[in-house]
Amino acid sequence: MNSEIKALLEEIKTYNTDLYRHDLLWTWEKSDDELKCILSMARLLMQMRKENISAKVFDSGLGISLFRDNSTRTRFSFASACNLLGLAVQDLDEKKSQIAHGETVRETANMISFLSEVIGIRDDMYLGAGNKYMREVGAALDDGYKQGVLPQRPAIVNLQCDYDHPTQVMADLAWLKEYFGGLENLRGKKIAMTWAYSPSYGKPLSVPQGVIALMTRFGMHVSLAHPEEYTLIPEIMNVAKNNAEKSGGKFEVVKTMDEAFKDADIVYPKSWAPYAVMGKRTELLKQNDHEGLKELEKKCLANNAKFMDWECTEEKMKLTKNGKGLYMHCLPADITDVSCEHGEVAASVFDRYRVETYKEAGYKPYIIAAMMLTTRFPNVPEMLAAQVEKARKRIKF
Repeated sequence: MNSEIKALLEEIKTYNTDLYRHDLLWTWEKSDDELKCILSMARLLMQMRKENISAKVFDSGLGISLFRDNSTRTRFSFASACNLLGLAVQDLDEKKSQIAHGETVRETANMISFLSEVIGIRDDMYLGAGNKYMREVGAALDDGYKQGVLPQRPAIVNLQCDYDHPTQVMADLAWLKEYFGGLENLRGKKIAMTWAYSPSYGKPLSVPQGVIALMTRFGMHVSLAHPEEYTLIPEIMNVAKNNAEKSGGKFEVVKTMDEAFKDADIVYPKSWAPYAVMGKRTELLKQNDHEGLKELEKKCLANNAKFMDWECTEEKMKLTKNGKGLYMHCLPADITDVSCEHGEVAASVFDRYRVETYKEAGYKPYIIAAMMLTTRFPNVPEMLAAQVEKARKRIKF
């Protein structure tokens, strides 16, 4: 048995967790041990894949994919995670369902779940509605299982909502753990989570919110920077503040990108819409007010244009620790003179860290698979140990 695989199996057994039969919707609802368990399990699955050992613990079953917003990485990561564990993927296209004919959330949730093991949902378009919808689906599944309608209660994995993007930020943390050689080495490291200019508007708040809420859990120095009106949800700002106090880390809000980048070990420049704008946008979407949405977009793009200098340039990267700070992004980045005329990051900076950002993204399928396993099985270490012991080849050469 591979020594790292053996060590990870033993490590996972030491964590005190209560993940079984509990959905994963926000990272701040999980304990430190539970987050560490998911990280280690993701790494274990990655090593099993490298060793050509099958991780198919499901003989059959569906993974339901519900995306209410566009996606590349998360959509394919969810499908990959399902396939890795032996589940078939079925997309729920709401336009092709009976939802348009008045089918309720309760009914839809039960009808898609007779042979389903996990439901992955991305719902980040409506502030105050996305995570609420996920919890409504969860309540319907609880009732269906309790009433004997469903033979099992599928797990729900949040693939991005209006509050958090747990699969993304956990993949970010897994990459930082690898890059710096362990979670303990992240303590005291400074990460600059900064707004950056984009020629588009309406980007969700969930990534910056997820980053500040998660990285403060592990003793990091999180420096948040944004133009004055580009605030985040106050509730999550408080989560980050409280997490930093408990972990011995630091959480600060600064006024400029330069201040955040100063001596930073990691930088994460990304655009998002102002909290107030997302609230207004939600109202207009609910009212189906197309003219109002056009006018709001026009105003927001004009406001964005005031801050074109909020770009991750070579000059700003020189401000980082020894001029060698790690650049991160959830992708796709708005790259100046490549994907747009003016964007979040200079082409030379992005190209220098392109491989690193791809490796960062590469953790997401394993993070999602780990989340699935821990919510569906009570004895995951023993189960994966049996898979390793059997050493059934994924590919037979």
